Amino acid sequence: MKFPTGAALLLVLAVGLLAPAFVYPVLLMKLICFALFACALNLLLGYGGLLSLGHAAFFGGAGYATGYAMTVWGVPFELGILIGVALAAALGWVIGSLAMRRQGIYFAMITLALAQLAFFVVLQWPALGGEDGLQRIPRGTLLGWIDLGNDKALYYLFLGFFALACFLIHRTIHSPFGQVLVAVRDNAPRATSLGYDINRVRATAFVLSAALAGLAGSMKAVLFGVVTLADVHWHLSGLVVLMTLLGGLGTVFGPAVGACMVVLLENELGDIGTKLAELTGIGAFNLLGDSVPIVTGIVFMLCVLLFRRGVVGEARAFMARWRANAPQRALGVPDKNVGFVVTPPP
Repeated sequence: MKFPTGAALLLVLAVGLLAPAFVYPVLLMKLICFALFACALNLLLGYGGLLSLGHAAFFGGAGYATGYAMTVWGVPFELGILIGVALAAALGWVIGSLAMRRQGIYFAMITLALAQLAFFVVLQWPALGGEDGLQRIPRGTLLGWIDLGNDKALYYLFLGFFALACFLIHRTIHSPFGQVLVAVRDNAPRATSLGYDINRVRATAFVLSAALAGLAGSMKAVLFGVVTLADVHWHLSGLVVLMTLLGGLGTVFGPAVGACMVVLLENELGDIGTKLAELTGIGAFNLLGDSVPIVTGIVFMLCVLLFRRGVVGEARAFMARWRANAPQRALGVPDKNVGFVVTPPP
Protein backbone atom coordinates (compact mmCIF):
# COMPACT_ATOMS: atom_id res chain seq x y z
CA MET A 1 0.00 0.00 0.00
CA LYS A 2 1.40 3.37 -0.96
CA PHE A 3 1.98 5.79 1.89
CA PRO A 4 -0.05 8.96 1.20
CA THR A 5 1.85 12.22 0.99
CA GLY A 6 -0.78 13.92 3.13
CA ALA A 7 -0.24 11.37 5.89
CA ALA A 8 3.52 11.89 5.57
CA LEU A 9 3.02 15.64 6.00
CA LEU A 10 0.96 15.05 9.16
CA LEU A 11 3.65 12.70 10.48
CA VAL A 12 6.39 15.27 9.84
CA LEU A 13 4.27 17.93 11.53
CA ALA A 14 3.71 15.70 14.58
CA VAL A 15 7.44 15.01 14.88
CA GLY A 16 8.13 18.72 14.47
CA LEU A 17 5.79 19.60 17.34
CA LEU A 18 7.76 17.35 19.71
CA ALA A 19 11.25 18.10 18.39
CA PRO A 20 12.03 21.21 20.55
CA ALA A 21 11.93 19.01 23.65
CA PHE A 22 14.99 17.12 22.37
CA VAL A 23 16.83 19.41 19.94
CA TYR A 24 18.02 23.03 20.18
CA PRO A 25 15.22 25.14 18.58
CA VAL A 26 17.60 27.45 16.68
CA LEU A 27 19.16 24.45 14.90
CA LEU A 28 15.69 23.14 14.08
CA MET A 29 14.69 26.51 12.62
CA LYS A 30 17.83 26.58 10.49
CA LEU A 31 16.92 23.13 9.19
CA ILE A 32 13.40 24.35 8.39
CA CYS A 33 14.71 27.37 6.45
CA PHE A 34 17.02 25.33 4.24
CA ALA A 35 14.51 22.51 3.87
CA LEU A 36 11.98 25.01 2.53
CA PHE A 37 14.65 26.49 0.25
CA ALA A 38 15.43 23.06 -1.21
CA CYS A 39 11.74 22.22 -1.65
CA ALA A 40 11.26 25.51 -3.50
CA LEU A 41 14.03 24.64 -5.96
CA ASN A 42 12.67 21.11 -6.34
CA LEU A 43 9.35 22.51 -7.56
CA LEU A 44 11.21 24.09 -10.46
CA LEU A 45 13.91 21.48 -11.07
CA GLY A 46 12.18 18.24 -10.14
CA TYR A 47 8.76 18.95 -11.64
CA GLY A 48 9.57 21.63 -14.21
CA GLY A 49 12.90 20.27 -15.42
CA LEU A 50 14.52 23.72 -15.18
CA LEU A 51 17.93 23.98 -13.51
CA SER A 52 18.33 27.36 -11.83
CA LEU A 53 21.79 28.30 -10.61
CA GLY A 54 20.61 31.65 -9.28
CA HIS A 55 18.13 30.79 -6.54
CA ALA A 56 20.37 32.39 -3.93
CA ALA A 57 19.30 35.75 -5.37
CA PHE A 58 15.73 35.11 -4.22
CA PHE A 59 16.78 33.63 -0.88
CA GLY A 60 19.22 36.38 0.01
CA GLY A 61 17.31 39.16 -1.72
CA ALA A 62 14.22 38.47 0.36
CA GLY A 63 16.37 38.33 3.47
CA TYR A 64 17.83 41.75 2.72
CA ALA A 65 14.38 43.17 1.93
CA THR A 66 12.88 41.83 5.16
CA GLY A 67 15.88 42.95 7.22
CA TYR A 68 15.92 46.44 5.73
CA ALA A 69 12.18 46.91 6.13
CA MET A 70 12.19 45.78 9.77
CA THR A 71 15.41 47.58 10.73
CA VAL A 72 15.14 50.90 8.86
CA TRP A 73 11.43 51.29 8.24
CA GLY A 74 10.38 49.67 11.49
CA VAL A 75 7.62 47.57 9.92
CA PRO A 76 6.12 44.69 11.95
CA PHE A 77 7.17 41.08 11.46
CA GLU A 78 4.23 40.11 9.26
CA LEU A 79 4.72 42.99 6.83
CA GLY A 80 8.48 42.42 6.74
CA ILE A 81 7.98 38.79 5.67
CA LEU A 82 5.46 39.84 3.01
CA ILE A 83 7.86 42.46 1.64
CA GLY A 84 10.61 39.86 1.35
CA VAL A 85 8.37 37.34 -0.40
CA ALA A 86 6.98 40.00 -2.75
CA LEU A 87 10.47 41.15 -3.72
CA ALA A 88 11.56 37.54 -4.36
CA ALA A 89 8.47 36.92 -6.53
CA ALA A 90 9.08 40.14 -8.51
CA LEU A 91 12.74 39.28 -8.95
CA GLY A 92 11.73 35.78 -10.03
CA TRP A 93 9.40 37.22 -12.65
CA VAL A 94 12.17 39.43 -14.06
CA ILE A 95 14.87 36.76 -14.09
CA GLY A 96 12.45 34.08 -15.26
CA SER A 97 11.16 36.20 -18.14
CA LEU A 98 14.71 36.78 -19.38
CA ALA A 99 15.95 33.23 -18.82
CA MET A 100 12.96 31.58 -20.52
CA ARG A 101 14.30 32.77 -23.86
CA ARG A 102 16.81 29.89 -23.72
CA GLN A 103 16.68 26.26 -22.64
CA GLY A 104 19.00 23.71 -21.09
CA ILE A 105 22.45 24.79 -19.97
CA TYR A 106 21.92 28.26 -21.43
CA PHE A 107 18.92 28.75 -19.13
CA ALA A 108 21.06 27.76 -16.13
CA MET A 109 23.87 30.12 -17.17
CA ILE A 110 21.47 33.05 -17.58
CA THR A 111 20.04 32.52 -14.10
CA LEU A 112 23.57 32.35 -12.72
CA ALA A 113 24.63 35.54 -14.49
CA LEU A 114 21.57 37.51 -13.37
CA ALA A 115 21.96 36.24 -9.81
CA GLN A 116 25.56 37.43 -9.79
CA LEU A 117 24.33 40.80 -11.01
CA ALA A 118 22.02 40.91 -7.99
CA PHE A 119 24.98 39.94 -5.79
CA PHE A 120 27.05 42.91 -7.00
CA VAL A 121 24.09 45.27 -6.58
CA VAL A 122 23.79 44.19 -2.94
CA LEU A 123 27.56 44.50 -2.48
CA GLN A 124 27.73 48.04 -3.87
CA TRP A 125 24.57 49.38 -2.20
CA PRO A 126 25.74 51.25 0.92
CA ALA A 127 22.35 51.04 2.63
CA LEU A 128 22.61 47.23 2.68
CA GLY A 129 25.85 47.21 4.63
CA GLY A 130 28.24 46.07 1.92
CA GLU A 131 30.55 43.30 3.11
CA ASP A 132 29.23 43.62 6.67
CA GLY A 133 25.66 42.89 5.63
CA LEU A 134 22.57 43.91 7.59
CA GLN A 135 22.81 43.32 11.31
CA ARG A 136 20.62 43.61 14.39
CA ILE A 137 17.43 42.67 12.58
CA PRO A 138 14.69 42.52 15.23
CA ARG A 139 12.40 39.54 15.55
CA GLY A 140 9.47 41.66 16.66
CA THR A 141 6.13 40.24 17.70
CA LEU A 142 3.43 38.24 15.99
CA LEU A 143 0.10 40.09 15.75
CA GLY A 144 1.43 42.52 18.32
CA TRP A 145 1.29 40.20 21.34
CA ILE A 146 3.36 37.01 20.78
CA ASP A 147 7.02 37.75 21.53
CA LEU A 148 9.10 36.13 18.78
CA GLY A 149 12.24 36.66 20.84
CA ASN A 150 11.24 33.38 22.45
CA ASP A 151 12.93 30.64 20.42
CA LYS A 152 10.13 28.14 20.88
CA ALA A 153 7.44 30.62 19.83
CA LEU A 154 9.40 31.47 16.69
CA TYR A 155 10.05 27.78 16.00
CA TYR A 156 6.37 26.84 16.05
CA LEU A 157 5.62 29.78 13.76
CA PHE A 158 8.30 28.63 11.32
CA LEU A 159 6.99 25.07 11.52
CA GLY A 160 3.56 26.39 10.54
CA PHE A 161 5.09 28.29 7.60
CA PHE A 162 6.90 25.15 6.47
CA ALA A 163 3.76 23.02 6.73
CA LEU A 164 1.74 25.53 4.71
CA ALA A 165 4.49 25.78 2.09
CA CYS A 166 4.69 21.98 1.76
CA PHE A 167 0.92 21.79 1.46
CA LEU A 168 1.02 24.46 -1.26
CA ILE A 169 3.73 22.53 -3.15
CA HIS A 170 1.78 19.28 -2.78
CA ARG A 171 -1.42 20.84 -4.05
CA THR A 172 0.42 22.55 -6.91
CA ILE A 173 2.04 19.39 -8.27
CA HIS A 174 -1.22 17.45 -7.98
CA SER A 175 -3.32 20.19 -9.59
CA PRO A 176 -4.06 20.49 -13.33
CA PHE A 177 -1.30 23.11 -13.49
CA GLY A 178 1.15 20.65 -11.93
CA GLN A 179 0.22 17.96 -14.43
CA VAL A 180 0.78 20.40 -17.29
CA LEU A 181 4.13 21.40 -15.76
CA VAL A 182 5.25 17.76 -15.69
CA ALA A 183 3.98 17.30 -19.26
CA VAL A 184 6.02 20.30 -20.38
CA ARG A 185 9.06 18.84 -18.62
CA ASP A 186 8.65 15.44 -20.27
CA ASN A 187 7.69 16.54 -23.78
CA ALA A 188 7.49 20.26 -24.46
CA PRO A 189 6.66 19.98 -28.22
CA ARG A 190 3.72 17.71 -27.47
CA ALA A 191 2.44 20.10 -24.78
CA THR A 192 2.70 22.94 -27.30
CA SER A 193 0.75 20.93 -29.86
CA LEU A 194 -2.00 20.46 -27.28
CA GLY A 195 -2.38 24.22 -27.00
CA TYR A 196 -0.45 24.98 -23.81
CA ASP A 197 1.74 28.07 -23.54
CA ILE A 198 4.85 26.37 -22.19
CA ASN A 199 6.68 29.63 -21.46
CA ARG A 200 3.79 30.86 -19.33
CA VAL A 201 3.65 27.55 -17.44
CA ARG A 202 7.39 27.61 -16.78
CA ALA A 203 7.35 31.28 -15.81
CA THR A 204 4.54 30.67 -13.30
CA ALA A 205 6.47 27.79 -11.76
CA PHE A 206 9.60 29.97 -11.64
CA VAL A 207 7.81 32.80 -9.82
CA LEU A 208 6.21 30.41 -7.32
CA SER A 209 9.56 28.74 -6.66
CA ALA A 210 11.22 32.14 -6.21
CA ALA A 211 8.52 33.27 -3.76
CA LEU A 212 8.95 30.15 -1.62
CA ALA A 213 12.73 30.58 -1.68
CA GLY A 214 12.18 34.18 -0.60
CA LEU A 215 10.04 33.02 2.31
CA ALA A 216 12.89 30.77 3.43
CA GLY A 217 15.38 33.64 3.15
CA SER A 218 13.16 36.03 5.10
CA MET A 219 12.73 33.45 7.84
CA LYS A 220 16.49 32.94 8.10
CA ALA A 221 17.07 36.71 8.32
CA VAL A 222 14.63 37.02 11.21
CA LEU A 223 16.02 33.92 12.91
CA PHE A 224 19.67 35.02 13.08
CA GLY A 225 19.11 38.78 12.98
CA VAL A 226 21.67 39.19 10.22
CA VAL A 227 21.90 38.89 6.41
CA THR A 228 25.29 38.63 4.70
CA LEU A 229 26.66 38.36 1.21
CA ALA A 230 26.91 34.59 1.65
CA ASP A 231 23.10 34.50 1.39
CA VAL A 232 23.19 35.82 -2.18
CA HIS A 233 26.40 34.14 -3.34
CA TRP A 234 26.42 31.61 -6.19
CA HIS A 235 27.90 29.01 -3.81
CA LEU A 236 24.57 28.84 -1.99
CA SER A 237 22.77 28.25 -5.29
CA GLY A 238 25.02 25.27 -5.96
CA LEU A 239 24.59 24.00 -2.41
CA VAL A 240 20.80 23.95 -2.65
CA VAL A 241 21.04 21.98 -5.91
CA LEU A 242 23.18 19.47 -4.01
CA MET A 243 20.56 19.28 -1.25
CA THR A 244 17.82 18.60 -3.78
CA LEU A 245 19.73 15.89 -5.62
CA LEU A 246 20.94 14.27 -2.41
CA GLY A 247 17.47 13.98 -0.95
CA GLY A 248 15.62 12.97 -4.08
CA LEU A 249 14.71 14.99 -7.15
CA GLY A 250 11.00 15.07 -7.92
CA THR A 251 9.86 13.95 -4.45
CA VAL A 252 7.93 16.16 -2.07
CA PHE A 253 10.03 15.60 1.06
CA GLY A 254 13.28 14.38 -0.51
CA PRO A 255 14.87 17.85 -0.81
CA ALA A 256 14.02 18.55 2.85
CA VAL A 257 15.85 15.37 3.86
CA GLY A 258 18.83 16.35 1.72
CA ALA A 259 18.87 19.85 3.22
CA CYS A 260 18.86 18.44 6.75
CA MET A 261 21.73 16.09 5.89
CA VAL A 262 23.90 18.89 4.46
CA VAL A 263 23.16 21.40 7.23
CA LEU A 264 23.77 18.85 9.97
CA LEU A 265 27.00 17.86 8.27
CA GLU A 266 28.16 21.46 8.25
CA ASN A 267 27.14 22.06 11.86
CA GLU A 268 28.26 18.83 13.45
CA LEU A 269 31.38 17.83 11.53
CA GLY A 270 33.64 20.08 13.61
CA ASP A 271 32.25 18.70 16.88
CA ILE A 272 32.65 15.13 15.62
CA GLY A 273 36.26 15.84 14.70
CA THR A 274 36.98 17.28 18.12
CA LYS A 275 35.48 14.27 19.89
CA LEU A 276 37.39 11.84 17.68
CA ALA A 277 40.62 13.71 18.39
CA GLU A 278 39.99 13.47 22.13
CA LEU A 279 39.17 9.75 21.96
CA THR A 280 42.00 8.68 19.67
CA GLY A 281 44.63 11.29 20.45
CA ILE A 282 45.00 12.02 16.71
CA GLY A 283 45.01 15.77 16.25
CA ALA A 284 44.31 15.52 12.52
CA PHE A 285 40.63 14.89 13.32
CA ASN A 286 40.36 18.52 14.42
CA LEU A 287 40.69 19.49 10.76
CA LEU A 288 37.33 17.91 9.92
CA GLY A 289 35.57 21.17 10.70
CA ASP A 290 37.62 22.91 7.99
CA SER A 291 37.04 20.20 5.40
CA VAL A 292 33.26 20.45 5.09
CA PRO A 293 33.35 21.18 1.31
CA ILE A 294 35.53 18.11 0.76
CA VAL A 295 33.25 15.85 2.78
CA THR A 296 30.18 17.34 1.10
CA GLY A 297 31.73 16.67 -2.31
CA ILE A 298 32.47 13.06 -1.36
CA VAL A 299 28.88 12.59 -0.18
CA PHE A 300 27.62 14.05 -3.46
CA MET A 301 29.83 11.71 -5.52
CA LEU A 302 28.59 8.71 -3.56
CA CYS A 303 25.02 9.85 -4.12
CA VAL A 304 25.57 10.18 -7.88
CA LEU A 305 27.29 6.79 -8.11
CA LEU A 306 25.13 4.75 -5.73
CA PHE A 307 21.87 6.65 -5.18
CA ARG A 308 20.92 8.17 -8.52
CA ARG A 309 17.38 8.88 -7.30
CA GLY A 310 18.56 10.38 -4.00
CA VAL A 311 17.97 9.00 -0.53
CA VAL A 312 14.18 9.27 -0.56
CA GLY A 313 13.92 8.33 -4.23
CA GLU A 314 15.93 5.14 -3.71
CA ALA A 315 13.87 4.26 -0.64
CA ARG A 316 10.65 4.65 -2.64
CA ALA A 317 12.04 2.57 -5.50
CA PHE A 318 13.08 -0.18 -3.07
CA MET A 319 9.62 -0.27 -1.52
CA ALA A 320 8.03 -0.40 -4.97
CA ARG A 321 10.20 -3.39 -5.93
CA TRP A 322 9.41 -5.03 -2.58
CA ARG A 323 5.65 -4.73 -3.19
CA ALA A 324 5.95 -5.88 -6.80
CA ASN A 325 7.81 -9.04 -5.78
CA ALA A 326 5.53 -9.91 -2.85
CA PRO A 327 3.90 -12.87 -4.72
CA GLN A 328 7.31 -14.37 -5.57
CA ARG A 329 8.50 -14.06 -1.98
CA ALA A 330 5.34 -15.76 -0.76
CA LEU A 331 6.23 -18.75 -2.97
CA GLY A 332 9.87 -18.78 -1.89
CA VAL A 333 11.14 -17.63 -5.31
CA PRO A 334 14.55 -15.85 -5.20
CA ASP A 335 14.10 -12.10 -5.32
CA LYS A 336 16.84 -10.60 -7.50
CA ASN A 337 15.94 -7.04 -6.57
CA VAL A 338 16.13 -7.55 -2.82
CA GLY A 339 18.91 -10.12 -2.68
CA PHE A 340 17.53 -12.85 -0.44
CA VAL A 341 14.76 -15.41 -0.28
CA VAL A 342 11.85 -15.31 2.12
CA THR A 343 10.64 -18.87 2.71
CA PRO A 344 6.86 -19.07 3.16
CA PRO A 345 5.59 -20.46 6.46
CA PRO A 346 4.55 -24.14 6.48
